[in-house]
Amino acid sequence: MGRDHPCYFRWQRLTKMYALVDCNNFYCSCERVFNPKLDRRPVVVLSNNDGCVISRSEEAKQLGIVMTTPAYMIREKLQKNDVAVFSSNYTLYGDMSDRVMQTLSSFVSRLEIYSIDEAFLDLQDVPPADIVKLGGRIRKTIQQHTGIPVTVGIAATRTLAKMANRYAKKKHKDTGVFWAADRKLTDEMLASTETGEIWGIGHQYALLLTRHHFKTAADLLQAPDDWVRDKMSVAGLRLLNELRGIPVLPWELMPAPKKIICTSRSFGKLLSDKGEIAEALVNYAAACALKLRKQKSCCCVLTVFIHTNPHKVEHRQYKRSIDVELDRASNNTAEIIKYVLKGFDIIYQSGYRFMKAGVMVREMVPEDQVQTSLFETANGEKNKKMMDAMDKVNRSLGKEIVRMAVQGFEKRYRLKADHLSPCYTTRIDHILKVKI
Repeated sequence: MGRDHPCYFRWQRLTKMYALVDCNNFYCSCERVFNPKLDRRPVVVLSNNDGCVISRSEEAKQLGIVMTTPAYMIREKLQKNDVAVFSSNYTLYGDMSDRVMQTLSSFVSRLEIYSIDEAFLDLQDVPPADIVKLGGRIRKTIQQHTGIPVTVGIAATRTLAKMANRYAKKKHKDTGVFWAADRKLTDEMLASTETGEIWGIGHQYALLLTRHHFKTAADLLQAPDDWVRDKMSVAGLRLLNELRGIPVLPWELMPAPKKIICTSRSFGKLLSDKGEIAEALVNYAAACALKLRKQKSCCCVLTVFIHTNPHKVEHRQYKRSIDVELDRASNNTAEIIKYVLKGFDIIYQSGYRFMKAGVMVREMVPEDQVQTSLFETANGEKNKKMMDAMDKVNRSLGKEIVRMAVQGFEKRYRLKADHLSPCYTTRIDHILKVKI
């Protein structure tokens, strides 16, 4: 079924439209909001432990700095070109993201947050004559409210809206808005988009399509339904329909509960002391328990793992994990910690220098459907109230204001972050001071 099929661009007869709003170079933009000296200066943000480049300003891109490049490999280039380097400040980025999303929610009745810097908007209530104006207002308002520049892509399906956003960044940088408003504009967009750039097409599928001479989204649109279903399964057929302008992806107002939650980090330095590693695991366990409570789930099984640095071949190597089954599904921080420490005691071996540890919880059940134990005490409701109270205090006064004593305060295992910026919006002592 190609362009001439009666379903192709059926959206032209419908009023339904979607917009994808994407924050430009989000992490770098967050750093620039609070430091005007960074304007027009190349900026990069590094991953955990100041490892690899994960965000680049436009100026940094022009210098040829590539995403995921290890920082140590381009240290001379960074210094030579006066590139501003920052450690990941996820507290700041998360709060700025919340502000952007709150602003977006004021424009439409339905909003789907796709990632920390992207959201889909349902424009079904917006008259066609006002769609481009709305895109401009969104950009201006978010810039005014948060200081974050955004790009807006508008089309008949979310897959096309995602493509329109990318096309706006390439071809419409001056306005930052692109609406695939008719067949001509959409054809131009499809023809300039390689198959590997289509939302939902991974590396292997991109290679498959290229081998069969489907180089652009416009080429893929000509693919027979049977071939797509055979080579790319039903998901590929759904993608093809989205490219045709037929919305088939379900709208997710609330993200689906995760089936697996994992918290793990590389240490800021290699650790051999059991107490320091245990402290890290306890804090990872607390983070997993909090995420469970946020999605109102309980876990039945958890996994504890530790390992050394495989790249340090001169060191003795050790890698071990263990699954621990809970007596009763839980999201209680104290209980999760107890089982994590139990597993850690079993797998820990002295004489090694450990690089990383983590906790993973799985086999979830809704917290209101937990099977009680025959020998359970009457403390279940009391413990739940305690967790609710702790979460409420931490939400209002700050992260981990209330915590389990075993979590400690020093965090000697913490990540390397030599270029960390202040948490301007979440810590009173980090608020900018202006001299008049």
